[in-house]
Parts: sequence; structure tokens; C-alpha cells
Amino acid sequence: MALGFLIGLMCMCNSLLVFRASASIHEYRYEAFTPQSNAFFFHGGSEGLYASKVHNSSSSSSQDNKPLKGKSFIRSETITFVRPKESASAQNAMQQNTGLVEAIILEVKDRERIGGSFLKSSAICCDPILAKTEACKLGEVIIQKNPDNPDGPKRFRTFFQGIEVEAKMDFQVEIDSTGMYYLYFMFCNPLLKGTLINGRTVWRNPDGYLPGKMTPLMTFYGFMSLAYIALGLIWFLRFVQFWKDIIQLHYHITAVIALGMCEMAVWYFEYVNFNSTGSRPMGITLWAVTFSSVKKTLSRLLLLVVSMGYGVVKPTLGGITSKVLSLGAIYFVATEALELVEHLGNINDFSGKTKLFLVLPVAFLDSCFILWIFSSLSRTLEKLQMRRNMAKLELYRKFTNSLAVSVLLSIAWIGFELYFNATDPLSELWQIAWIIPVFWTLLAYFLLVVICVLWAPSRNPTRYAYLEETGDDFDEEGISLTSGGMKASEDMAVKLEKKERKGSNTTDLVYGLGEDLEEDKRE
Repeated sequence: MALGFLIGLMCMCNSLLVFRASASIHEYRYEAFTPQSNAFFFHGGSEGLYASKVHNSSSSSSQDNKPLKGKSFIRSETITFVRPKESASAQNAMQQNTGLVEAIILEVKDRERIGGSFLKSSAICCDPILAKTEACKLGEVIIQKNPDNPDGPKRFRTFFQGIEVEAKMDFQVEIDSTGMYYLYFMFCNPLLKGTLINGRTVWRNPDGYLPGKMTPLMTFYGFMSLAYIALGLIWFLRFVQFWKDIIQLHYHITAVIALGMCEMAVWYFEYVNFNSTGSRPMGITLWAVTFSSVKKTLSRLLLLVVSMGYGVVKPTLGGITSKVLSLGAIYFVATEALELVEHLGNINDFSGKTKLFLVLPVAFLDSCFILWIFSSLSRTLEKLQMRRNMAKLELYRKFTNSLAVSVLLSIAWIGFELYFNATDPLSELWQIAWIIPVFWTLLAYFLLVVICVLWAPSRNPTRYAYLEETGDDFDEEGISLTSGGMKASEDMAVKLEKKERKGSNTTDLVYGLGEDLEEDKRE
């Protein structure tokens, strides 16, 4: 089942690679209009856009060669409408206009001004009855002008000529006010049913092509790159200073820090390229997503093996190593698929169903990690308490408390995220939406810092390292014991150590439970 799940997600990842990762460029590849009320509708895209910092002295609805710096706009590029041949052949070749298609650009706050709701009608297109009221023109989309914004919503028209199959549309709209903008393509003529749209539109902010809801993330990834570099430098100095006392766990921590540095740096440069060129090369985006997925996977595996007492309570993971690695491999593929869809979906507007299909496996696997981590922590704390290893016990209590706080914060944030998405279906709060992914990045960094502080290399590795020769049982901080009590503790430690070495070779363990059950029975 695990192998089938893994292969299925890999196939989905490969199928997604056919999409071109573009910046604020919405591409349409001969896509169809869908009927809605008495109109035919196609959603051309939506983005949060900031108002232009500079304005042209004369407005123009076509492309120009003026500098783009400081300008915010929505522009069409090679927009073509293709109607069925049957529809075209039914027209009069001598007639000039034989079919109307409209493009409508509006702020989300003006969405109620599209359609006949203000005329107490559910129609979107103006019919003969509504045309008699002179509130709209027959055959056009009904638009109620905004008295506070006479220029919006904006409408652009194009007509099919005679019996021609194709019609082209060209427009450019400069953005004068900050807001969430929507682009709709619509037509009212039933004879145009089956018409397809091909081409693309470019959406630009004053400082570049990066979408408005993603603009703060570029600065954030820049700061996080510096934060990981600082953490990596401090860790490296400690690593070199006490290299003779390094244990295997330190290499795992080093790998996670290095991956974090690479992840933040790649995302930052990907966003810089995204913002300056208006395109997202698939190679860079794929590297950024892969670094992110690998780092998330290794971070969770690090938390898991630390919770199991790897290198502290036990020298190896024994028979559960394969299970740990299998869970990590499946989690990596699931996260890779989800990340790829999310970062393509910011532009290409993937459906919510596709994203939901990929979110559920990741959520399930995260739940498995959490349950396994806390059950392992419970057993590790119990072992340390029985052995009266007070230094290690205090270390793991601090780690447990930090982990518990992070889980509580995660649950609270998930609740906030659900509330945020439920109350903002039209992305009206796009200017603060960037804080959603930022929280998870900061939380991962916080946990990594906690592990680095608790398990930092030092001159006294016995406070956390596994000691095979001495039985790993004494209190490294010098707990006062009677001579008889000390001898009893040593005897018990030897027995426990033998049991642990024997238990580590068994293979009938499920999430580490078998080992502890056997130990309890023998004791």
C-alpha cells in the first residue's frame, strides 16, 4: 500500500511538470467557457495588486514601450477567441459584427455590480425586457457603475467579423488603487456556445511581477537566510571546537541546518528572479520545492529519533530503522507533490479539489509523526527516570516542554488558518495572507534552535551521550547516593543495558512498542 501510494504521488508530480511555471502570467490554452445564468463565463485570473507609483500623462488601452518601473497594470498578450466553425458559417459574410466577447476587470469589492441584481434580476446579460428600462444594452453584460469609482469596473469588447472563426482582443489597464482584482471573459450570444480562449494576461505590481500576496515573502526569505547562516556559523564553531566529542546525532543536526540554509537561499533567489523577469523557470522552482520537502522530512525524522533517545538512551534504532526511513520517504513524496501544486497554483489557479487531495495525506502523515514522537518521548522519559539519569531527564523534559508548546501553537494556528480561509473566500485579505506560511517556517526554525541549544557540542558529552562501557546509568551531575544505593543502581543499570542491547536486535517492533513491552515483562 505504501509503495502504491508513493508511485501514485510520483506520477502526479511528473504530470504537473508539463505546466509552465510563470510569474503573474495567467495562461489559457484553448479553454472553454462555462454557462452561468444567461451568460457564458471564463475566469481569467485574480491577483492582489498595489496602486501604481507613477502614472502616464496619457492613458492607453494598448501596449507601449514606456518604462515599467513603478507601474502596476493588467495587460493582455495574444488573447484569441476561437468559435466553432458551425457558428461562424451560420453568419452573414457581409456583416461586420457577428459575435461579441467582453473582458471585465474589477476589484473584488465591486463584484456585486456585475449582473442585474440592482435591477432585481438574476440575469447577467441584458435581455429585451431589461433593455427597455435603458439600464443596459441588449446582448451585453450588465454592469452597474460605481459612483465612487467611475472608471470601474472596466469593460473591453471584441467582435467576430463576418464568418471568421477567430477574434483577437488587446487591452492594458493601469491600476490606480490597491486591491484584489478579478478578470472575467464573458459573452451573451448563445450562437457562440463552444467558443475557446487562448493566450495569456500579464499582471504586474509597481516593484515587479511578484504577486501582491507573495511580495512580503521575498523579504522574509532574505531575513531567514541570514538567520540560518547565523545559526549555522555558531553551530559550526561549536562543532569544530569540540570535534573530538561529536556524536552521530550532531551530524544529523548539521545536515538539517545546512538544508535550511540552502532552502531559504534558493527560495529567496527564486523570488528575486520571479519578481524581476516575470517568469519562474521550472528548474529553479523544482529545486526550491525539493529543498523544502527534504528539509521538512529530515526535520521530522530528527525530532523522531531524538524523541526515541537515539545516541542518548540507545546507540541505534534497531529493528525500527526501516519503518522510520519508510515513513520519511512517503512523507517526502507527499510533501513534494503538495508544494509543487501550491506554487504552481498561485499562478495557474489550480482547483481546490486537487489541493485538498494532496493536503489530506500530508496531514495524516504529520499526525503519525506527532503520535510516534510523543509516545517515544514518554518511553524515553520513563527509562531515564528509572535509571535516575537526572541530567538527561532534565534535558528531555525541556525538550518535551518545547515540543508541547509548539504542538499547542500549531493547533491554534490551524484553527486560525481555517477561520481565515472560511471568512475570506475571495482573498480580500490578501495583504496579510503571507503570514500563514511564515508561521510554519518560524516554528520549524524555533524547534531547530531548541535542539541545537539542548544538544550543543561541549566538553562534557556524557550529559547527553550514550555510554556503553559504564552502562549509561549514573547521574552525570553528581547526585548524592549512599554506597549501597550506588551499588544497587549499578547492578540495575547493567541489567537494563543488556536488555536494551538485546532488544535493539529484534524485528517484531511496531513504532517501538515491542521493545518496551519485552523489557517490562523481563523486569
